[in-house]
Order: sequence, then structure tokens, then C-alpha cells
Amino acid sequence: MDSLQQRSSTVQEPPGAVNAYRPTPPPAWQPRTDPAPLLPDAEPLRVLGTDAVADADPALLLRLYAELIRGRRYNTQATALTKQGRLAVYPSTTGQEACEIAAALALEERDWLFPSYRDTLAAVARGLDPVQALTLLRGDWHTGYDPHEHRIAPLCTPLATQLPHAVGLAHAARLKGDDVVALAMVGDGGTSEGDFHEALNFAAVWQAPVVFFVQNNGFAISVPLAKQTAAPSLAHKAVGYGMPGRLVDGNDAIAVHQVLTEAVARARRGGGPTLVEAVTYRIDAHTNADDATRYRAAGEVETWKAHDPILILERELTERGLLDEDGRRAAAEAAETMAAELRERMNADPVLDPMELFSHVYAEQTTQLREQAAQLRAELEAEGEA
Repeated sequence: MDSLQQRSSTVQEPPGAVNAYRPTPPPAWQPRTDPAPLLPDAEPLRVLGTDAVADADPALLLRLYAELIRGRRYNTQATALTKQGRLAVYPSTTGQEACEIAAALALEERDWLFPSYRDTLAAVARGLDPVQALTLLRGDWHTGYDPHEHRIAPLCTPLATQLPHAVGLAHAARLKGDDVVALAMVGDGGTSEGDFHEALNFAAVWQAPVVFFVQNNGFAISVPLAKQTAAPSLAHKAVGYGMPGRLVDGNDAIAVHQVLTEAVARARRGGGPTLVEAVTYRIDAHTNADDATRYRAAGEVETWKAHDPILILERELTERGLLDEDGRRAAAEAAETMAAELRERMNADPVLDPMELFSHVYAEQTTQLREQAAQLRAELEAEGEA
């Protein structure tokens, strides 16, 4: 035992270490990065209701409003489809539409969006067919769309695993000389996953052109943020990796768009990654399979409804004379037309080919897959003969 202790002591305390001990690092130590410019503001950035809104583009404000109205209707229609058995599950973004829409509009066509399973609305706002965006959630055929065609990665159900993928794509694009930025979306629950930390570290070290967008909606299913982290904010986590952290009011559509647009532009010109935290709220339950009344009070939800992203933007547009009753009606009618088409197409039973189970698994099928395919084909043929 004495010999083991001696060897352990030798490893931990080289000869002369006790006499040489200093309570502070040696003078040669210097921080690798000045932390001050990386720190987020003490309060989330707001534009609506402040003097800064005077500089906002009226056309952009009206577009954000129309997309928010459409997005809210999309959420309610998709939720209804779960009750009708047309969707297996739907994670609603009601109350978070400003984050979803701003994320889509902040990107150029050549950029990539890396969504989580909750970000179907962001994919639709980027131009994806609403039915294709819901295909995965109805348990039908892979992702439902071609990621390369739309520059939208597959909707990611495992928490935060899309973040390292976004870093890899962004880093590869920079090495190739492609002018591409990746925007990766994640919820507050995803920031507790190892993939989140690994992605931020690699992105900062490589100075990859990627933006990490955290939608802090208050709960990871039933777990409140206070039980996940003791950090001042999730945006503060950026400093530990050497990238800027930005904090924004996630229900202020123009503020979110401004912050994300600035982060995307910074990444595109070689400034490296940014972590953006949008403080918002999940009005609906985690999914249609969740009972949110078991872990949060109705009064809390009602308080956040008063800060609804549609209401605060509509109020601003009305006060500035940019929106009247005809404008509200036109936005609502366009949203209803989208919902009616979505409802009609989702009510049609898809024609499924069981043999597609083996498509797009590997570029070249393995021996095991070929054997399984042959077995299924034989079973289907026997069933048809019967």
C-alpha cells in the first residue's frame, strides 16, 4: 500500500512541486479568447414595442405576419389530424411560431436548415410541402422528402444529434469553398445532451459557418429549465466554447429575424459560429400524447398567451397603419386555404409498397438486407396467391 501511495504521489506531485506551488497560474498564462465580447446581453433583445421598430422594413413585418398566421393554422390543423388518426404524433409549435418562421427566412436558398422533430413549421416556411413535412410523423416512408433538394436535413427525433451533422456539413462547405451556412435548431432539453456540447466545441475550434438556435420553451417534456441548468442563460454557454452568445425574445418575430440574420451573415463572412437562445413558450403540450396540466399551472400558460407572437406583431402593424381588417382577412383566408389542402391530402390513404423498407438503407444492399427482402417478397407473393 505504501508503495502504491508513493507511486500515486509521484504522478500527482513531481519533485519540488510542494515548494513550487502557486495559488494562481504562472504569469505566462493568458486567456485564449477575451470573454467580454462573447457574453450575451442581460435581457433578451426586443424590437417590437421599442424605438428600434422604426427601422424595421414594413414589407418584412407584413411577410412575418402572414407567415405567422399560416403557421398557427398549420399547427392547429396538424394537431387535429392526430385526433383523427391521420398522424401518429405531432409536436406543436403553437406560441413558438416566431422562432420557426424567422429561422426559415434568415437563410439564403443555398444554406442548410437542420431541424429537430418539433420544427416542421420551419421546414414548411422554408418551402417544403406541408404533407412531406408530416410524412415522418405519420410513420410513412423515411423522411418524406429529399434533403439535398430542399437543403433541409431530416427531421431529427433523437435530441441534438443533428447538431454535429450541421457542424460537419458547414465545415466541409468551408473546406470546399462553398458559400454555405448551416442553421441548427434545438430545444432547451437538447442542450443537456452530449451532442450539443460536442457540436459547439468542434464548431468553435474549426470556426465552422454554423448557427446554433436554441428555442427555450420552458420545458423538456415535463422538466423545467431550472432542473436542467444553473447557468444564467443558455446563451451564456457559448462563452465556454469561444463563440458569441445572443439572447432574444423568441416571441418577437422581427427581433429573432434580426439576430439570426446577423449570426448567419457573421458565419458567412468567416466569423465562426454563434449560439442564439430565443426565450419563448410552448403553449400546447409536448405532443398530443402528453398531459401538460400535470406539471404546469394554467395561469402560467395564460400569462404567456398575453405575449403571443401574433398578437404583439399585429398590434404593432395596426398602430403603424400597415395592417387593416382587409389585411387580416386576407392572411386568414390564405392560411385556411393551406389548411384545407393539407386536410384533404392527409385524408387520402397513401399507397405503400412494403419493399421500400429496404430502399435507401445502404448505397449497396448488404447480404442480410437482400435475404430479408427476399423473405418478405416471398411472403407477399404467398399472401397474394392466397
